[in-house]
Amino acid sequence: MDKILEKLKKQALDEFTKIKNSQELEDLRIKYLGRNGELTKLLKELKDLAEEEKPRVGKLANEVKLALAEKLDDLSLHLQGKAKNSIAQATDLTLPGQPVKTGSLHPNTIIQYELEDVFKALGFRVLEGPDIESEYYNFEALNIPDDHPARDMQDTFWLTSGEVLKTHTSAMQVRAMEKYGAPLRAIFPGRCFRYEATDASHDSTFYQLEGLMIDQNISIANLIAVMKELLKGVFGKEVKVRQRPGYFPFVEPGFELDINCLICGGKGCSVCKQTGWLELLPCGLVHPNVIKAGGLDPEKYNGFAFGLGLTRLVMMKYGIDDIRLLQSGDLRFLKQF
Repeated sequence: MDKILEKLKKQALDEFTKIKNSQELEDLRIKYLGRNGELTKLLKELKDLAEEEKPRVGKLANEVKLALAEKLDDLSLHLQGKAKNSIAQATDLTLPGQPVKTGSLHPNTIIQYELEDVFKALGFRVLEGPDIESEYYNFEALNIPDDHPARDMQDTFWLTSGEVLKTHTSAMQVRAMEKYGAPLRAIFPGRCFRYEATDASHDSTFYQLEGLMIDQNISIANLIAVMKELLKGVFGKEVKVRQRPGYFPFVEPGFELDINCLICGGKGCSVCKQTGWLELLPCGLVHPNVIKAGGLDPEKYNGFAFGLGLTRLVMMKYGIDDIRLLQSGDLRFLKQF
């Protein structure tokens, strides 16, 4: 058996030296190491040897098997290297490269990243909250009473669990105060959901960016300064704005910050509902009840909050006249960005 194994090893190694391609290599692998190969047949004959012969012959058979397998691996790597060199030699490196088709960021994402950069420069942290929110954080903690219209089925997507699809990014205000305390500067970009009819400026799914600043001795002047810096950072120019009183349960006093419609230049269009103005930044000083819900003392701390219509800002930035395009998934529209 020893001589047969040695003869088989020599024969196989001699044949390996004549291999020219991968197919010949695979044929020889099957011939010697396959399920019905020459070496496999010999290994099956070990059971017929005397008990004292089996350990020695078995060891030799394994050595032959390992030697052949190692040689096959070396030859495989060698053939692969030759193939790569052949491809490289056949390639004309002076020819211009082929363009690679890549995707692009959604316009919502582009503007969100720009806003995040603006606020990071002002010392704000970026936080995100869940899309499915509890009634407490979405309404109760924000000083929104049970009889407020926002709690009606007509305005909100309610789940069978009693939770809601987040109607505004304001839901993160109390969560942030509970976790980080004061002083606090943070923005909360995210997707929101409202059960309403869609038109050129309204959709059931849209994006907001909430901002919150909690500290001591915060005033309306701080709020206005941050809002102006925000709009200048996005549009790269001064934008005509107006500020008017507004009611929101979680701020007191509350304001509406409108911007001159950049689609029509203030002349009136379907986006601004022919008014020339677009509601963009509801804002105000945080209500003491909200600060208390966040675990802070409203006698010691105060602050401001604002809810930016991120989707509407995208429309103003790029001159998009129909909000429904942003959620359409239409590649003809998206490839422009």
